[in-house]
Amino acid sequence: MRSARWSIRYSLTRKEPVPVADLIALTPCDGILPVTIGSINLTEDVPAAMTLIAPCAGQEEAVSATMEAAHGMAFPAVNRSTGKAGARAIWFGQGAALLQGPAATQELADIAALTDQSDAWTVVRLEGESAAAVLARLAPVDLRSHLFKRGHTARCEVSHMMGSITRVGPEAFQIMVFRSMARTLVHDLKTAMAAVDARG
Repeated sequence: MRSARWSIRYSLTRKEPVPVADLIALTPCDGILPVTIGSINLTEDVPAAMTLIAPCAGQEEAVSATMEAAHGMAFPAVNRSTGKAGARAIWFGQGAALLQGPAATQELADIAALTDQSDAWTVVRLEGESAAAVLARLAPVDLRSHLFKRGHTARCEVSHMMGSITRVGPEAFQIMVFRSMARTLVHDLKTAMAAVDARG
């Protein structure tokens, strides 16, 4: 800190531009993921963009049609997701969906409220034969595959954090919590992964 202070003073006395620190964008789980314990993998997903879409009153069908035309996916039904990896829309609460991947088409701006959520969330992927068993220790939702199928999603508690869980594959889940809780989420998932793996 002292050397930085002196260099700034030196620059100011000679009327030179003050040096500006180089800022490096870090993902929420930078340096703490990926993690593998036994056959279970925990990795970070970093969607290019995340936009909350809330249709205006009476515009639900128009929003769905616009999303289908622009992004190849309809507005999701309650507790469902549409699309696929890289471009997915997730039901995110009453009358709202989260578009992940592509930037929302501006055609939606006249018929829906659009809110950029790109820096607000931690997004991780939990995958492996025992992934559902890991999440069973943290979430009050029955995630067994015959009930919670691919494309199903839930806004629910993840440990003591409010979040979102979506089944994105036969043995894979996307989990989201607020960005500020990234380290807590990873810690709790790792603890559950280790406990499940210890069962043999």
